[in-house]
Amino acid sequence: MTDKIVTVNIGKKGINDNLVNEINMILKKRGVVKVKMLRNFRNMTMGGVDRKALAREIAGMIDGELVDVRGFVMMFKRC
Repeated sequence: MTDKIVTVNIGKKGINDNLVNEINMILKKRGVVKVKMLRNFRNMTMGGVDRKALAREIAGMIDGELVDVRGFVMMFKRC
């Protein structure tokens, strides 16, 4: 049986404590999580924000490290 990678979406509420807690919970349980930036989040914040810089910022908030950024999808693994 293969384990599927869980995807967490960042929507119009942005990056908040609940999102960080959810990512940490998934990392603790599964070891890997994908985080996808939805279009409404990108429209609100992506005016001058670099995707990779945002991914590094999220990595600093969670108990994991950044693995890859492809398009608007980031992948993190447990430290």
